[in-house]
Amino acid sequence: MAVTTVAHDELDDGATVAAVDVQHLTKRFDKLTAVDDVTFRVHQGEVFAFLGPNGAGKSTTINVLCTLARPSAGRALIAGYDVVQRPKAVRRVIGLVFQEQTLDDQLTAEENLRFHAVLYGVAHDEVDSRIARVLELVALSDRRGDLVSTFSGGMARRLEIARGMLHTPKVLFLDEPTIGLDPQTRSLMWNDVLRMRSEQGVTIFLTTHYMDEAEYADRIAIIDRGHIIALDSPARLKASVGMDTVYLETSDNVTALSEIAALGLRVEPTGEGMTAFVDNADLALGRLLAALTPVVRTVRAHQPTLDDVFLHFTGRAIREQHAGEAIPMMVRARSARH
Repeated sequence: MAVTTVAHDELDDGATVAAVDVQHLTKRFDKLTAVDDVTFRVHQGEVFAFLGPNGAGKSTTINVLCTLARPSAGRALIAGYDVVQRPKAVRRVIGLVFQEQTLDDQLTAEENLRFHAVLYGVAHDEVDSRIARVLELVALSDRRGDLVSTFSGGMARRLEIARGMLHTPKVLFLDEPTIGLDPQTRSLMWNDVLRMRSEQGVTIFLTTHYMDEAEYADRIAIIDRGHIIALDSPARLKASVGMDTVYLETSDNVTALSEIAALGLRVEPTGEGMTAFVDNADLALGRLLAALTPVVRTVRAHQPTLDDVFLHFTGRAIREQHAGEAIPMMVRARSARH
């Protein structure tokens, strides 16, 4: 499948190791090819998003990159470590927040973090300072002694992100991090994540099917049915779809069409009115209304969105469900051992 031009995808410095380097990655489950010949790189310190519907191959890719599943073909490096040849080294340099909550809700926030510190071998004399730091980053310092069972869903997600940051990973993987959260909580969580990136220099790799969430990324890879079909910055992806448009209905559409064309703009009859194609809808709107002599009855400005991008490259709107991604956790765990 065709992929859009990737802006600055090659690292400028040949000596710089990519945070994530994936070459021709494929993952099959029996007759199902969940990830099909995927290639991409993620820069250090970048927020990189996999955007696609359920069943696209997002979580399967995350599982391979985090050493929870072995690739069927291809190669993947995390901070220079091969996920197949150096899995323990990979696990030391990554943090991972699953779709499913994995906290122990009968322990306090601090106890959950201390248990994680033991698992990752955090130096004893650093544990207290690191716990204090990550709780501060996710604004949970005042809840460190509370049982997780008393936390809201959003608070639990933020604590999981704090846990993923405790051992100072180079790459933090977030698999559908805000699924099931209300918009306000999602916004608060993203404030935490972006502050971590800014203050800690961590690379963020997220999967999502929320269009607005993907806007936080420096670059987006749109994935569908196991293929990357477009990869670029949000702005460039939206620009690739086309120009902004202004739709108008007037008391005299024939005259209005002529007057808009006289401004040097492309305009086409559309439905009960017309559509003008402009570089910037917000700036053009005033100019259009000032130039028209007929009465304007309806006006709507539209700027390309990531929904338009997905529709443009796939021919359909993003799907909420697809059987392909529903790979049971037991299958994932079993695959990691083979």
